[in-house]
Amino acid sequence: MFLIPRKRLSIRILEIAMPAIAGMSSQMVVSVVETAMVGRLPDAEVSLAAMGLGVLATWTLVSFFSSLSTGTHILVARRFGEGNDSAAGAVLNNSLLLSFFLGLLFGGLGFAYAYEFINLFSSDHRVSLVAADYIRYRSLGLPFFLLTVSYRGFFYGIGKTKIFMFSAIVSYVVNIALDYLLIFGVLGFPAMGVGGAGLAASIGMVVGYVFFVFVTFARDYRIRYRYYQHVRWSLEQIRSIVNISLPVSLQNILILFGFLIFVAITGVIGTIDQAATQVVITALFLSFMPCFGFGIATQTLVGNALGDRRPVEAHQFGVETAKLATLFTLALGALFVLAPDLILRVITTNERVIDVARPLLRIAGVAQVVYGSGIIIAHALQAAGATLYVMYLEIITHWLIFLPLAYVFGVVLEKGILGAWLALPIYVVFYTGIAWSKFLSGSWKEMRV
Repeated sequence: MFLIPRKRLSIRILEIAMPAIAGMSSQMVVSVVETAMVGRLPDAEVSLAAMGLGVLATWTLVSFFSSLSTGTHILVARRFGEGNDSAAGAVLNNSLLLSFFLGLLFGGLGFAYAYEFINLFSSDHRVSLVAADYIRYRSLGLPFFLLTVSYRGFFYGIGKTKIFMFSAIVSYVVNIALDYLLIFGVLGFPAMGVGGAGLAASIGMVVGYVFFVFVTFARDYRIRYRYYQHVRWSLEQIRSIVNISLPVSLQNILILFGFLIFVAITGVIGTIDQAATQVVITALFLSFMPCFGFGIATQTLVGNALGDRRPVEAHQFGVETAKLATLFTLALGALFVLAPDLILRVITTNERVIDVARPLLRIAGVAQVVYGSGIIIAHALQAAGATLYVMYLEIITHWLIFLPLAYVFGVVLEKGILGAWLALPIYVVFYTGIAWSKFLSGSWKEMRV
């Protein structure tokens, strides 16, 4: 059967994927816990709607620049596959320099213009004010987050995903502890509500950055890769990182900006519908984050194999990882469909929100089964250097299929929140089918980065 994994390749995939999945899943846990805490604030409907807009807005900005990790990851994986360790270290140096300046610039802009930006997407002034507060505090941590992104891409590329796992666990434990203290005002801390969640996230970013700095001074890594020796700008390295990362950055921002518009569309339908949408999107992290963990393994193994001139093995790694991801999404999709309340009641206790969210989660549960393999194949294509193709794929399917259909079904045809969410499985089928078509053509195997 197609979904039965091949043991030899699967073991290697899981060695790299499982720590990445653990790290990505810890991020998912933070998202769920934060939303659960915010969902227990007195004005839960406004707070949840604001949290939804604030999270999507900050992740739109963060994801645009966090794709520096992808460029760093792909280049380091290729250089590692070629056996050129010092060149891998040079990629890290230049990635760090780029991240530092971008983090300072855009963190400042995010802090200064939070309200002006988020008010474009909210039909409720109360929601805009709360969401802007969250964005301002999140923007403070952006420079540290982007530096962490560069380190993360480097360790992904050399296959040391456990380093990311440990950094994520440490960072997110601090984040969750501060969430409780700052959202509710416990042990003498100020009760900051949704803004407290933003500040807790920024402090967690600082902790993650310090962890990576500590690890890079370990003797074996420092001597082998020589990344802190003769640090200088290399226009060639910067250009390579940007050329690979920019399409991924645009793709990520288009996805998150698109979901931001999707949440805005649901807000036109109703505030309770917008709150339910945020709850379901949070639940989807249960599926998407581990899939992105499998995607990290795909990029590392496909990149290493192509760097070592083993294109057949690169193809095999893409297919086998897609199998493993699909098995995972099948299991979780069944949970979403058969027992949605088990998920929803972890996130919120608001019965009105749960009643609206229940059928939406079932729709999402079916759609994400197909989306799992699409994520993996897109990562395989990116590892080969086909980041521009994947970006165009996202533009076509997300902006020309998903969003127009969501608006037409939900608002124009007056099918409400169910109609808007029915656009999701249509988008997912197109996205995954086109990605597989490109992958099976084999044209990506000859690309150079």
